[in-house]
Amino acid sequence: SGNYYNQGEIRKKELEQSCFLLGIPASDVTVIDHRDLPDNPAVEWDTQLLAAFVLKHIEAHNINLVVTFDAGGVSGHANHISLYTALRYKYCCFEIFILLPCLGCRVLVLESVNLFRKYISILDVLFSCLLPRDALFVLTEEETEQAKRAMRCHRSQLLWFRHLYLLFSRYMVINSLRLL
Repeated sequence: SGNYYNQGEIRKKELEQSCFLLGIPASDVTVIDHRDLPDNPAVEWDTQLLAAFVLKHIEAHNINLVVTFDAGGVSGHANHISLYTALRYKYCCFEIFILLPCLGCRVLVLESVNLFRKYISILDVLFSCLLPRDALFVLTEEETEQAKRAMRCHRSQLLWFRHLYLLFSRYMVINSLRLL
């Protein structure tokens, strides 16, 4: 629920506001509040438990595409990396990695880039076009402004370095993804 700083309720509302600005109704937003999945950048979540939650959600909503982080979590955030790990989870003969394609669900992972590329904004389009990837999204100026407005809804998380992120991060303009 985003309760790392005991602001879970505030962050849930911020998430709903952000999603609304992006055209996602609150009824399509699911917040999982589970004691074994704490919001903490240093805590790796239980792979099996998280995989079960994700799979249940995919099945319940007939989801055909999941976009998640890659093994680097974009910022090294352990919770982000745990999402990737859960989607790669291999435990038994009906592992989630094999089950997802059977459900008609594909997984795209957001490419983590080095610090230089991360903060050169639109200039990273040169690297992104030349390097291998399965999908490349380059936002228009209007889409970028919409994404920034959505990020600003997360007031409780807008620390000084996130303002720099809004100004300079390539992720506000360019996102390269690979199929899992």
